[in-house]
Parts: sequence; structure tokens; C-alpha cells
Amino acid sequence: MTKMRIISVQMPQNLINAMDQLVKRGIYPNRSEIIRAALRDFLKRELQMDFNDEELPEYIIR
Repeated sequence: MTKMRIISVQMPQNLINAMDQLVKRGIYPNRSEIIRAALRDFLKRELQMDFNDEELPEYIIR
């Protein structure tokens, strides 16, 4: 398993409340997993815009 590191992030209360609803409904196990999933999707989308398929770095999830 990948070693996890702790970072601090400031968020508006409405986003925290929305994350808590997802956890309460059992969709995600915790807030951290929500943030990791959202960040993976964001990075995949944003970084693919800058590269064509032949130039994609190996860290991009296809």
C-alpha cells in the first residue's frame, strides 16, 4: 500500500457538510477517501489536456 502523508486543507463548511452526507450514506468510508477520489479525477482530467496519448507521463491513470 502507498504510504499516506497528512496535508492540511481549508474548505468551506458547506463542502464539509456535503462530504459528511456521503460518509453518512455509506458511499465513502471517510472524508479523506472523498478528497482522494476527487483529486484523482481532477488530475487525470487536467493533465490529459496537456499531453496527447503518446506523450502521457506514466503516472497518468488511463
